[in-house]
Order: sequence, then C-alpha cells, then structure tokens
Amino acid sequence: MASLDEMINSALGGSAGGQGDSFKSGFVTIIGRPNVGKSTLMNHLIGQKIAITSSKAQTTRNRIQTVFTDEEAQIVFLDTPGINKAKNKLGNYMVNVATGTLSEVDVILFIVEASTFVGAGERHIIELLSKVKTPVILVINKIDTVEKQAVAEAIDTYKGLYDFAEIVPVSALRSRNTDELITAIKKYLPYGPMFFDADTVTDQPERQIVAELIREQALRMLDQEIPHGIAVVIDRMKQREEGGLYDIDATIVCERDSHKGIIIGKQGAMLKKIGTKARESIENLLGERVNLKLWVKVKKDWRDSDTLLRNFGFREE
Repeated sequence: MASLDEMINSALGGSAGGQGDSFKSGFVTIIGRPNVGKSTLMNHLIGQKIAITSSKAQTTRNRIQTVFTDEEAQIVFLDTPGINKAKNKLGNYMVNVATGTLSEVDVILFIVEASTFVGAGERHIIELLSKVKTPVILVINKIDTVEKQAVAEAIDTYKGLYDFAEIVPVSALRSRNTDELITAIKKYLPYGPMFFDADTVTDQPERQIVAELIREQALRMLDQEIPHGIAVVIDRMKQREEGGLYDIDATIVCERDSHKGIIIGKQGAMLKKIGTKARESIENLLGERVNLKLWVKVKKDWRDSDTLLRNFGFREE
C-alpha cells in the first residue's frame, strides 16, 4: 500500500495550476454527520472563530457563512448543521438547511473521520451526493488521533463508495494539511470577482454570533440532554456612548421548568458560570469590555412550534 504522503499527493492531484492572473471566487458547503469537526475546520480555514464548537450534537443549527480571501481566490464557506434523522421541527429545519445547499454551491466538502467503518449517517449523505453534480471533496478529519495506516485504509474505503473529486486528509484542530485543502478547493472554483470585500470574515450579524457564543458555553457546561432544548435570544445589545463597554441582555430559553432550575443552578452558580465564560468569548469577539446579564425563561416544546422557531431566527428562507 502506498504511504500516506503518497496517497495525500495522489488525492490532491498535484497543484491547482492554470489560474494565471485571473481571480476565482465561489461557494463551498461543509457537510457531514454531527460531531465530525465541520465548525472547527471552518474556523481554522478562515483563521478566526465564528462558528461555535462543542462535543454535543446539534451544536450548529443555522447555516453559517464565512469568507476566506487571498491573492488568488475568495472562498465563501457555508457551515451547515450535521445531517441526521430529525426528531422534531427544529431537527427538520436543520436537515433542510444542510441538504438545501448541495445544488447551490460550487464545491461540497464532505467531512468524515479517519475510519474504515462507514455508518448509516455517512451512507445516507453519500446517497444524497449521488443526486447532485457538484464536485465533492472528501475531507478525512482528525488524522492526528490515528496512525497513518488507518488514514490510508480510510481513503481506500471511501474511494470504493463514491467518485470523489479529491480526497484530502486533515487535522482541523491542529491545522494539518489545511493549506492543501484550500489548494484543492481552488481548482473547482469558477473565475470571477469577489462577492465580499477582502477584509470580510462573515456575513453573520454580531448579535447572532453573540447569542451563539452564549449557547456554546451552555452546551459545554450543562448535562447531555438539556442543551438540545435551549435557545438564546439577545434582548439588548448596545455600546455605551463613551465607548469601551457593551451592555448585553440575553435570555436562555428552555423547554422544562426542571431544566430552568438546572441552568440557573444552586444560588445561581451555573448561570453565573455560563455568563462568565460567555462574556470572555464575547469580549474577544468585540474587542471591548462587556457587561452581560442573563435570564432564563421556559417555552414548553418550542422546538416543535413554528411560531417560536421563526421568532428565534430559524427561517429556512
């Protein structure tokens, strides 16, 4: 069997080449089952944290758009929710968001882990990919956690399942081979001008990113089941006239009275912990000090309410 380095070179198919002085630009969607590292990869590719990350499923709920620009190309990345079987209307929304991008973009990045085991989730995605004509780059992530031989075997396994345009092994967390991935993507982009200014990193409103940073800390600190049933709404976000400080009021919405008690914690300890960590992340984003106040409200079964889903920003259009 060829070495991993040889297989990487073969998968990349050599340099992008042939671009000359012309500029390329296009849209790239990132898909995969939950928890394969889609958001982590996107954050590392653009060099800035925009999408939240955690070890729990349903971390990404909306389509998040970020922008990578260099002297050769502008790549607009769409990070999508993990594709799995929906259990409620929010789940249906998330699956529709993820699958709805496949025919709209110039390149699809299909993220998997370095394993020869191909589960039902991966096979379902491959079935979806077989229905579109968009070039698909298979990204085998987390190569820092396995031996090179395991990566080579995973490449062989997936080669037998689909005719991928490229196969690129990476470690999103360690930024290994991410430059090679950018090079591979550029090969399939059309020639054309930028869609965004060169210094644009995301089209997401600051309020939305702030809400997600709060939800990220809740995901990381709360019990396994509770985070699936929470949303975060920014009630107020205003910079003081003298500058240097943002006042932010936010509400964490949950589905059960019992969940509210857990989120608040004994004498407010858990809510304070979530707020402290979230404030640090928000200050890093805004570059200013933040006065963050959090509240918790119960909206029973909001994940199955069309009205509440729209109110909380989950709109497929």
